[in-house]
Amino acid sequence: MLSGLLAGLRKGTLALAVSATAAIGALAPQAHAEEKVTLATVAWIGYAPFYVAVEKDLFKPYGVKVELKDFADPALIPAALASGGIQGAMYTYDQVINLVANGNDFRVVMPIDYSNGADAIIASKAIKSLADLKGKQVAYPFATCDNLLVAYALKSVGLSESDVQGLDTTPENVPAALAAGVAAGATYEPNVSKALKLEVGDGFHSIYTSATAPGLITDVLYFPADFIAKNPKTVDGIIKGYIDGMKFLKEHPDEAYAIVAKYFSTTVDDVKEQAKGVYNVPVPEMAGYFTPRDDAKSFFTTGKLIADILVQRGQIKAAPKIEDTYTTEFVQKLASSQ
Repeated sequence: MLSGLLAGLRKGTLALAVSATAAIGALAPQAHAEEKVTLATVAWIGYAPFYVAVEKDLFKPYGVKVELKDFADPALIPAALASGGIQGAMYTYDQVINLVANGNDFRVVMPIDYSNGADAIIASKAIKSLADLKGKQVAYPFATCDNLLVAYALKSVGLSESDVQGLDTTPENVPAALAAGVAAGATYEPNVSKALKLEVGDGFHSIYTSATAPGLITDVLYFPADFIAKNPKTVDGIIKGYIDGMKFLKEHPDEAYAIVAKYFSTTVDDVKEQAKGVYNVPVPEMAGYFTPRDDAKSFFTTGKLIADILVQRGQIKAAPKIEDTYTTEFVQKLASSQ
């Protein structure tokens, strides 16, 4: 704008124009720099609104600049938070239960989604059922959400983790483990699709999915409690940018899924197929997760189930108070503005 104005001025008035413009600029309100926040993430279809919001710069109207840092091994996220390398994280609620039970002060500010089939136990076709896994090698991450899926699934047929030969690995390495000869593996999309497409032996199939246990694997956005206390406007802006990302995905699905496909290095059709296995929590349903209820869409129900499994596995000594794992202020404010 300034260069266009100067180009139209006579040489004799150039100095005056520059002085006037400088004076006006000094009186005009100065734009605030965006607050930069780095969030930990993993490649997961449920986070699609975040990928879209970052790509379309939807956090900018709220004064926030969000960068996503991908973790191939989600077990490394807590250490990154402790070091200050990242400010917040999106991952499954079991990670928060684990952290709080072990004396850390982290709080969920918003439920994101729950896995409704996008986490699965994949096995060679020689394995017909969960019962056939007894004594067999099963590859899965011991310290992330899919260990819960394995423990929960085995329990449903009267088995425990001690009845299988568990092989600790990262979610992304499960397809490679299957290709190398293990009987089964547990992971999440897009790794599930990769495993099912393996052309090794007679091939692979799904023998158990998170659709059988909806709510067990719920993704959340969480931060250290002190970060929330010091930066409430930033947290609020991140949540609102995410909500705008959900709206963009709904209104422009083809463009949104193309963004996600680029992030996953896959096709749009593959992303659309993966999206069938998750349920992104709409704003009107968010508050329910912080309410004591008997159904799976409540942290009080899933939190107890998760804590019981973690205690049995020896990862925590006792279940934390569910009220110590979240704060409702942002979701309540969001609901009241609808």
